[in-house]
Amino acid sequence: MMFLNNLPRNMDTSQLKRILMFKRYLCFALLLPLFVVQNLKAQDHKHDPKHNTVNGQSVSARKLSSTETFHEKSWAQLLKSGPRPAAYLFTTTYCSTCPAAFDVLHHAVKEKGQAVPLMAVMMDASGAKALRHASHFKGITKMYAFDGFEPEIRQSVDPAWPNVTPYVVMIDAKGNAQKVIGPPSPEMLKRWLP
Repeated sequence: MMFLNNLPRNMDTSQLKRILMFKRYLCFALLLPLFVVQNLKAQDHKHDPKHNTVNGQSVSARKLSSTETFHEKSWAQLLKSGPRPAAYLFTTTYCSTCPAAFDVLHHAVKEKGQAVPLMAVMMDASGAKALRHASHFKGITKMYAFDGFEPEIRQSVDPAWPNVTPYVVMIDAKGNAQKVIGPPSPEMLKRWLP
């Protein structure tokens, strides 16, 4: 309040209010860039692959150099001749809960000590844009990307799927599939990897 002592005594209240308002805006304008820069630095850190390490080694997502196409006939082919056991997480670039669901799968695989393929299927991006999100899926083996008419591709996977992510399909060693929206339950994980 020291600056109030330096103001002329004959100033009316409307002038004083304008001066105070100006000083608030000035303070805000000076501090805003600091907050914006800090926020951008935090966002950059999340996508910086050099920070995705486990025990000093890069996460396997960094090894991915391409995505494979996932079209209307891909799911039938994977069910027929794909790896068993395996897990597929269908995701989008904006799915905030998908990495946590994938982490449940990765943890179950690590707990069993098995080399089980864990795939992510990106529904709304392909190529480099999809690969940028691979770092969010610790333990990923392969990334697919939708190529074609999205509703038809979804229908080929499950006609009852309401286009909600994360959508997880776990295929056991016998080829039995379990499907769930969100992270799988402990009971499902036990049936998947007994």
